[in-house]
Amino acid sequence: MHRPGNALVSLAMIFAACRGPQATGPRTITVAQSGRADVVGSDSAALGRAAAMLKPGDTLVIGPGTYTMDNSLFVPSGVTVRGTPGKTILLKSRGVASPLAEDGDYGETQLRVAEPEKFRPGMGLAVLDNRQNSGWDVSITTIRAIEGNLLRIHPMTLRDYNLERDQARLQNTFPVLAVIEAEDVVIEDLVVDGNKAENASLDGCRGGAIYFYIVKNVTVRNSVTRNYNGDGISFQITEGVRVENCESYGHTGYGVHPGTGSEKPLVRGCRLHQNGEVGLFLCWRVRHGEFTDNIIEENGRYGISIGHKDTGNLFTGNTIARNGSAGVYFRRETFLNSGHRNTFRDNTLVDNGEARRAYGFYIEPHAGDLVIENNRFRETRAAATGESFAVYKVTGAGPVRLEGNQLEGRFTAAFHEGPGRGN
Repeated sequence: MHRPGNALVSLAMIFAACRGPQATGPRTITVAQSGRADVVGSDSAALGRAAAMLKPGDTLVIGPGTYTMDNSLFVPSGVTVRGTPGKTILLKSRGVASPLAEDGDYGETQLRVAEPEKFRPGMGLAVLDNRQNSGWDVSITTIRAIEGNLLRIHPMTLRDYNLERDQARLQNTFPVLAVIEAEDVVIEDLVVDGNKAENASLDGCRGGAIYFYIVKNVTVRNSVTRNYNGDGISFQITEGVRVENCESYGHTGYGVHPGTGSEKPLVRGCRLHQNGEVGLFLCWRVRHGEFTDNIIEENGRYGISIGHKDTGNLFTGNTIARNGSAGVYFRRETFLNSGHRNTFRDNTLVDNGEARRAYGFYIEPHAGDLVIENNRFRETRAAATGESFAVYKVTGAGPVRLEGNQLEGRFTAAFHEGPGRGN
């Protein structure tokens, strides 16, 4: 007897099988150091296995504990990565290095090294030499396999590295957490420790404790970066990066480093302190950013540094205190390439520079069309015997509009224009 209902059920089952598994909603992938989790482990390999399971909309939850990082945690598009506040720590492993055994040419996917026993598959690497050892000249890659003294790597090298003339070498430096060519990512509640005492330097163009490269709409919040031999949070070629309620300290370079054409960044409610160079370093072409309600203090040279084509940015409600050379420094550039049209409003600047030569703002040529208004400048150092200026403009810098600023304590002048002082 023909049963149409059964035939329809059978056809539906066939169609469903042809379509494959039905889509599921957002998932939570878990990593823990023990017990029940999707991935159990305590190193970058375990985190990498978990990251490979992620799809847009998913959340990666990393449980408490210290995770030893031999390579970056690479975060894909459309996901959230979340730790346990103050208890999930990504710790850069102890650094190793080796000379190459032959030149490393542009486009290499294999490198011969003098000391292969120091390395293992899955390890992150920087390839460099004495001439090409910073910025975009460093190649960051991963070991895929080891055959004798031959390391197979991916991605390929980006420069020619000379062994005999320039001492070409490898070192396992890399960003601890990286978002590369991705968008719509959230990172929260992590501690990222660069272990600078046991690692070589890697500057912010190619790395950092947290590093974003060619990304859009990426947020890091409620997180701590510390002790990286380089920068804390670095983002290059980006749009809409948000750094909120984070702490970045103890790095040899910069606390937060937006650069290389980063549009519309937001850095808000952060504490950037005790970094070797600068708390907040605007590198090249940082435009239309907002930097608000941050505490930027006790950095080795400057609280904030602004330079090449860094234009149209707004700085409000920040406390900029006790930085080594100046609170805010505008770097020397040509007129066409200077950091024009930046506004500082409602900030507090306290005891910046040395007691014998103190500067709230130090403005090199040719930055101009700057607005400095309704800020509070304080000089509290009783032992200060030298000159102190709220705003010092080097002859040749452009127009600066000063309005409504307040001075407390001993200042030589609120504003002075004069020769450069090698700041």
